[in-house]
Amino acid sequence: MAEQLINEFTVNRPIEEAWPLITDIERIAPCLPGAELQEVEGETYRGVVKVKLGAISSQFKGEAHFIERDDENYRAVIKGAGRDTGGRGNATAEISAQAESLSPTSTRVAVTTDLHITGKVAQFGRGIMGDVSSKLMAQFADNLNEMIDEQGVTAAEEAPTPDEAPAAHIASQVRKIEGPATEPIDLMEVGGSSLVKRAVPALLALVVILLLVRRRRG
Repeated sequence: MAEQLINEFTVNRPIEEAWPLITDIERIAPCLPGAELQEVEGETYRGVVKVKLGAISSQFKGEAHFIERDDENYRAVIKGAGRDTGGRGNATAEISAQAESLSPTSTRVAVTTDLHITGKVAQFGRGIMGDVSSKLMAQFADNLNEMIDEQGVTAAEEAPTPDEAPAAHIASQVRKIEGPATEPIDLMEVGGSSLVKRAVPALLALVVILLLVRRRRG
């Protein structure tokens, strides 16, 4: 099944400050409910999404990398793939993000996701994923703006100096991301009871793909 999801969110910062932040996967991944970035290998970012429905909890794995990055025009494209470890299906997506200035103090980001799903999750109709993706994007935006208010737009840690960077690269090709474990996203709260009953497998696939929307500098 193929479906296109179109969402947008607003960052409460001018575009020249917002763009470097919203393309920093490590910085903003925790803003997506249930998402946890676990490791970085070169320009590939891997993580998990934890979800629950009542007393049942599950974990889903995915990875993503940039295939296009245009900082001058505030556009990025990411290729992502995710799999349901419970065997319900696989998903791939090409995600385009385009930022534009709304005002001297705010930036709008439009996100278009071309989603392809195989397996049991593909049997559910279109439209369900769009409803849930808009709610998750709204939660992400709220968390992102709250983080900016608390921490500012500058990363807490300084980047390695030119002399330090090569040594760090040689020491480890795969860099583990150490951080607090994330709480599972509650599908009942996000989708509503009637929606969850209709399409639990479809919601699980969507959450995996939304993890891949996170970006960082190339």
